[in-house]
Amino acid sequence: MKFKHLSQSTLAKKIAVWAIPTLLLFFGFLFNLWHVAEQQWFANHQRDTESLVIGRMVKSGQDGIFSAGGLNGAGTTTNIQQEWITSNQIDNQYAAYLNKGSFDTFSTYMSQPGGQSMIFSLLDRFIPFSPESKLKLFYVLTALLSAIALTTIIGWFYEEFGGWVAIYVTGSAVLSQWLTVFGKNLWWSLWAFYLPMIVVLYFLKHHRKTLNRQHIRFGILIAIAVFIKCFINGFEYITTTLVMMLVPFVYYAVLDKWNGHQCLKWSLVAGLASGVAIFFSLILLCFQIGAAKDGFMDGVAHVIWSFGKRTYGEAEDFPPVYAASLNAGTLSVVITYMNGVFFDLNNYLSISNNFVSNFLLKIRYYYLIVLFIAMSALLFWRSNKVMQTERQRPFIALISATWFSILAPLSWFVIFKAHSYIHTHMSFLLWQMPFMLFGFAVFGSAVITWSQNRRKIESQQG
Repeated sequence: MKFKHLSQSTLAKKIAVWAIPTLLLFFGFLFNLWHVAEQQWFANHQRDTESLVIGRMVKSGQDGIFSAGGLNGAGTTTNIQQEWITSNQIDNQYAAYLNKGSFDTFSTYMSQPGGQSMIFSLLDRFIPFSPESKLKLFYVLTALLSAIALTTIIGWFYEEFGGWVAIYVTGSAVLSQWLTVFGKNLWWSLWAFYLPMIVVLYFLKHHRKTLNRQHIRFGILIAIAVFIKCFINGFEYITTTLVMMLVPFVYYAVLDKWNGHQCLKWSLVAGLASGVAIFFSLILLCFQIGAAKDGFMDGVAHVIWSFGKRTYGEAEDFPPVYAASLNAGTLSVVITYMNGVFFDLNNYLSISNNFVSNFLLKIRYYYLIVLFIAMSALLFWRSNKVMQTERQRPFIALISATWFSILAPLSWFVIFKAHSYIHTHMSFLLWQMPFMLFGFAVFGSAVITWSQNRRKIESQQG
């Protein structure tokens, strides 16, 4: 009976570890239930890009899922490659879908394959509900997948560091206003960004003893995960996704004392598999663009043009709207993103003092970076001075992985500097991929180990 009770208790705990974060995140993503984002911002954030998914579903219902190359787009005479869709045109996409309308013209968005829209178009065709009910269902599905993806990462922290650290990581995800506003967006499909890292996290965790016999299998899994990410939401934040995928390598390399040969070998496997997935994704996109325009080479030309306008292309080679972003300084772009707001207490408090409301109640990313530096130093010191060797290594590995993970957002801010300069309304999301999650794990670990030591000292004195 005792064993049975223990088994039931363990099962209940595991269910809670998965169910509670999933529900907290799901309701936050779907309804902004915890009010971490200003409600109007939550309701309207990235409605322009999402409308291209809605427009694609109208086009799919009208002419077939693979019409216009299966690309996302809008029923509009505006060329959304050179200009951007207007507020009225955004509303028209939703109105056309909800009222079962059709388009006379369709302008394609050619910078991603639009896999999310193909899936939604298939569901739209076979689910026998009203358009309004189906749209709500798509939001539920997207929010749930995003919540599950993050809960899977939280579950890994629970298994590696225990329940209290998992609570800190859960709190960082639930309180992130940027995760909240992106969580149910049909265009972004947030879960896809985390998929490659999740695959690597759990593969390395469960194959530590037989890792050297798993190269081909591991490479195939990475290729599939990266291809799914590219198919679902294209090459948005691709450098961040790839660096994020390598964070578990750093953790287990430190934890298991990989030698230089192992590090190089597994990095090459990951790099080659990712490269293959991205290459085939680009080929697919070029064929899609070719189907919508005049051939495969039009797709190649667009990919080259699109890459240039987002990185360090010559300003004179692009429309004037891109000139400022291409000429912007990289350091100023990075500083802009460090000054962004992770969590805004003004959503809960009303303070008239401008200094308090702007600098104390707005928890900025550079505040957290400084906090994580301090907590990393404290945890490192305690790991080396107080803990036994077998207990200290997971914390050293966590610190190493955390500070490697900051390269994931920085990679996009630096390499895709021009894109980051323009898109300050959305790219703060990258701090959550996965630097904030790991940073709060370090924070939680430092607080917990310090409090445990205090209790130990007090008990000895007592």
